[in-house]
Amino acid sequence: MPVNEFVIRVGGDTLEGGIIRTGEFLAHALARCGLEVFTFRTYPAEIKGGQAMIQVRTAEQPTYTHGDEVDILICFDEEAWEIHKQDFNPYGVLIYDSKFEPKNVPGTSITYGLPFSEIAKTRLRNPLGKNMVILGAFSALFGLPKETFEQLIREYWGRRGEKVVNANIAALNEGFDEARKFEKHDPYRIEVRPMSDRMILSGNEAICYGAIAAGCKVFAGYPITPASDILEWMMEHLPHFGGTPLQVEDEIAAIGAVLGASFAGAKAMTATSGPGLSLMTEFLSHAAMAEIPCVIADIQRAGPSTGMPTKSEQSDLYQAVFGGHGDVPRVVLAPSTVQGCFYVTVHAFNLAELCQLPVIILSDQSLAHRTETIAPIDLDKLIVIDREVYDSFIHSGDDKGYRRYRLDETGISPMSLPGQVGSYTAEGLEHDEFGHPNWDPENHMTMTEKRFRKLELALRYGEYYPGFEGFRWYGPRQADVGVITWGSTAGAVREASKLAELEGISVAILHVSMLYPLHKEIVRRFIISMKRVLLPELNYTGQFAHLVRGETGLDVVSYAKVTGVPFKVREILEAIRELAHEVIYVR
Repeated sequence: MPVNEFVIRVGGDTLEGGIIRTGEFLAHALARCGLEVFTFRTYPAEIKGGQAMIQVRTAEQPTYTHGDEVDILICFDEEAWEIHKQDFNPYGVLIYDSKFEPKNVPGTSITYGLPFSEIAKTRLRNPLGKNMVILGAFSALFGLPKETFEQLIREYWGRRGEKVVNANIAALNEGFDEARKFEKHDPYRIEVRPMSDRMILSGNEAICYGAIAAGCKVFAGYPITPASDILEWMMEHLPHFGGTPLQVEDEIAAIGAVLGASFAGAKAMTATSGPGLSLMTEFLSHAAMAEIPCVIADIQRAGPSTGMPTKSEQSDLYQAVFGGHGDVPRVVLAPSTVQGCFYVTVHAFNLAELCQLPVIILSDQSLAHRTETIAPIDLDKLIVIDREVYDSFIHSGDDKGYRRYRLDETGISPMSLPGQVGSYTAEGLEHDEFGHPNWDPENHMTMTEKRFRKLELALRYGEYYPGFEGFRWYGPRQADVGVITWGSTAGAVREASKLAELEGISVAILHVSMLYPLHKEIVRRFIISMKRVLLPELNYTGQFAHLVRGETGLDVVSYAKVTGVPFKVREILEAIRELAHEVIYVR
């Protein structure tokens, strides 16, 4: 029986109110029942109105994706059914508002039509309580304790007073009582397990916590979907950690403030999406030239231009790796899980401080707004790296005076801070070791080489943070099919590879988290060891596939998808099967 392991989707028009919150309450309630959860959401770009959806996968063991097929579908309206029926498990459960009658429902499924709207509007005189009515019905039908929802209601609305809390609990109870009138025929149910030692976070929240753990003291940002909640979190919480948040007038001002704060000695960060990163590009180049540490989180969305602000893509890779005028060294990292968002942010700050250059975190909409249950983070095991600061006593032997851009094997030279011994100008012009403008051809070559030596240091970051490699190789060292993956696509790849192995296909995975500079020898070794190599990513031109080909001189099979939603496991599995078939055919 499908106990504790199934996929729930809630869909409806945002005018109905509470679509996403319904799923969020479900996810948190299931986590409090001792279960693992993994969510995905998509919502309209319009200010008001349009279809939204949130999907919650629950299981007793950690999962890597939000699931391909929907087992329990909750529809607020008829349009939601028409949109989501293509993903509906024909043996699943459809719960719908009985104000409409869904068409073409599979005869093998179980349906429960409840008058959610009538209960909320007529009985309760609280139209906004419809989502709580639905949660009460879910509790009655599937055994999720009603008390768990009541606790969540008190926590969420407690600050708004007892009247609001009681109104929502009344709606919950009405839905519960209404659903108990049905004779249950479906096999799905929840059995409460002992609470495990887990946290539930979204990707954007994990980035914020990672920044705090790394010592971020200044955050400057401008609202942009889907990065805005990083700014909102920082505005509320950063002051509690002794930091300063700034909401500025645009993205150019945001990165300008970040560079100013970093020049003054503070660890600083901004968060944006593709259009905002475009505006930051000139300052990105200045940060590389002036060797000022900074962290930029790019929460990618579908482009180009304004594109689809609320949909997911991995299409900013070219901009992150190559954006800028002239040769601009930078580090580009990509998390693939919520927990990874935390650690990658810590690594981003460490690398920025160690190498004194800009570091870009490439997340995306699906990962940013995904919530997962994750293992607690042991802060005592974190390694936090600070920049090398100029000390006149340590460097007293330098009789030439303070050389901010002193030539060194690693490309790193100590930074002085304003008000301390050793003053300099963080010049955007090409300069000599002292920071004085210098256009001599030999000097330009020497300084360019100095700046790019930092990338060699970045590739050795594992020497400073044991356990970090920038990549992870899963599976055999030789296989019929190898899959190179990055970012949020990694979860679907891992699940698909397990299914392929059950079919007798040998599969290996190379998950790359440091996209630039690339550990090209590792990537070359992986490609050479496989008979065929697949590289799936959410963009049209196969951007990482192009980068891999250019860096290694070897070919991979690009699988590019640009629909605004993540890969399904079955899509990756089918691509692996096709390559495996080609391998067998060639034999």
